Amino acid sequence: MGEGLKRVVTQVALLNLGYFGIEFVVALSIGSVSLFADSIDFLEDASINLLIAIAIGWSARNRARVGMVLAVILLVPGIATIWTAWQKFMAPVAPDPLPLTLTGLGALVVNLSCALMLTRYRHHSGSLTRAAFLSARNDAIANIAIIATGVLTAFVWHSAWPDIIVGLAIAAMNADAAREVWEAARNEHRTAQP
Repeated sequence: MGEGLKRVVTQVALLNLGYFGIEFVVALSIGSVSLFADSIDFLEDASINLLIAIAIGWSARNRARVGMVLAVILLVPGIATIWTAWQKFMAPVAPDPLPLTLTGLGALVVNLSCALMLTRYRHHSGSLTRAAFLSARNDAIANIAIIATGVLTAFVWHSAWPDIIVGLAIAAMNADAAREVWEAARNEHRTAQP
């Protein structure tokens, strides 16, 4: 199972890294907080999955330590999003809804693919694969919210607020995932104590 997991997390890392570039460029070009948050999250997911690929053969104690590092990494997109939301709050211009919706839809396809690939392994290697699975699952939920934001901005409420709110919600989801991974890693570390 270790080789299969390593192959899957490497594929997931490459998918995340590729879509990070696409989403980051679109986020900057249309001034979207939610796409910015999600693009940074793609980069964080790529990092998590690469770390998992490296740490798969390590002892339970060392994997638990990497899990704690991953919990901290999960907080980075939230901090970046809060900063971006603050800047958008000072100049609240609605993002272009069509690229917002289409980019969110592309992100949803990537994240659902990653979540499906990781489902089989979500309980393997403790906090490491839990971090990868939670990231992919949370990202798919965030992408649905981004798509809804694009539709809402286009047809109901042409404002920056739906985008800002969804961006901050993505940051909150990442904080909760970080807490879950930290707790799983601490429990693993305690169990691995000699």
